[in-house]
Amino acid sequence: MKIFNTLSRRKEEFVPLEPGKVKMYVCGPTVYNYIHIGNARPMIVFDTVRRYFEYKGYEVNFVSNFTDVDDKIINKALEEGVNASVISERFIAECKKDMAGLNVKPATTHPQATKEIEGMLAMIHMLIEKGNAYVAEDGTVYFRTASFKEYGKLSHKNLDELQSGFREIKVTGEEGKEDPNDFVLWKPKKEGEPYWESPWCEGRPGWHIECSVMAKRYLGDEIDIHAGGEDLIFPHHENEIAQSECANGKPFAKYWMHNGFLNIDNKKMSKSLGNFFTVREISEKYDLQVLRFFMLSAHYRSPLNFSAELMEASKNGLERIRTAVGKLAELQQRAQGAASMTAAEQENAAAVKDLVAKYEAAMDDDFNTADAVSAIFELVKLSNSTADESSSPAYVSYLKETIEKLCDVMGIVTEVKHEALDSEIEAMIQARQEARKAKNYALADEIRGKLSDMGIILEDTREGVKWKRA
Repeated sequence: MKIFNTLSRRKEEFVPLEPGKVKMYVCGPTVYNYIHIGNARPMIVFDTVRRYFEYKGYEVNFVSNFTDVDDKIINKALEEGVNASVISERFIAECKKDMAGLNVKPATTHPQATKEIEGMLAMIHMLIEKGNAYVAEDGTVYFRTASFKEYGKLSHKNLDELQSGFREIKVTGEEGKEDPNDFVLWKPKKEGEPYWESPWCEGRPGWHIECSVMAKRYLGDEIDIHAGGEDLIFPHHENEIAQSECANGKPFAKYWMHNGFLNIDNKKMSKSLGNFFTVREISEKYDLQVLRFFMLSAHYRSPLNFSAELMEASKNGLERIRTAVGKLAELQQRAQGAASMTAAEQENAAAVKDLVAKYEAAMDDDFNTADAVSAIFELVKLSNSTADESSSPAYVSYLKETIEKLCDVMGIVTEVKHEALDSEIEAMIQARQEARKAKNYALADEIRGKLSDMGIILEDTREGVKWKRA
């Protein structure tokens, strides 16, 4: 298995620090609102990476944080006149709902910044003791970037050229920096903000320190993979490396993975452009499995363009897979062939194994989900052309289980579980059936039209009436 390592800018063979185990940290969202589809891309991508490691037999310790103390959270709390924790807890719960809708597995641990303050104070104290950090007159603690000679190794930036570009929000006392490149570890409180006691001042942590502390606590001083969006390479991940390696005296992460940007209709997603979409908004138009399938249609490191046309194409592609699996499920119930595979079916089964190998080769090559999806479509094509009522139960089951297993690695649910119809719709379907029996086809067609307007599509099959939502 090869992974493109942002640190070395090349694909490297994956060799875990501990055989059979993967320690993986993924930067999570700042919880001040519903997550947007840009947040969803790393969630889906690295959930798929995790699932593939598990498919290959690894034990994965997967940690993804919630940043629950931040200026955006505080500002929203002030707007609503509530405590900041009310905002963060509300949107952590909403984020988990959206993650469930996207079929993103819960992390092994979902730490929250506000519950890790003790560890942050300990690491900051250690960095001060080692000379890697210093305290300004007002109690602000800064990391001394010049003390870490390898600063810039992830983003491949030259320290001497770095005079701006940090995402760190300006705070009181910033004039106390020794160097413009130094960044905040601890900042003094402002009026109305949440704060914690510290040896330096009453205040709260800077953004970068939380991930270093949480990765250390839940995964150890050294981890296999650190991941996130490419916008986090600098300064966030660069600063994490500096803090962690100075504090722990060891390399922080062996492999650094970053997903590409998500654009909307070939433009950067922005509220000012009116092309900003939350996952919740998308869920009102599409099954979130369609969004997940769309996200996996391109290689994770490539820029991805979101559009209505591409979502429709993904919807159709997903439906094609689900239809094939549904057909196989029906064949399982009424297959009349021999119990074991025929010679021809055994040849087809060998072709299935070749496609599984093609799928795995794509995923082993830096998690190329686009090519892996192509292999699944080839399996679907083979299934549609070779499985029918004369097929053996063994062959039908083999096809179905293989497609389901490979889709499951990608978090794609092949079985469509319909919601229960409410009593009004059930009554309408029954009334249509009665009208058909009475040969009142005009009434039956009228009811069918009304159901269609309500988003209920009926299919008359030999097994009876089936329905699906449009």
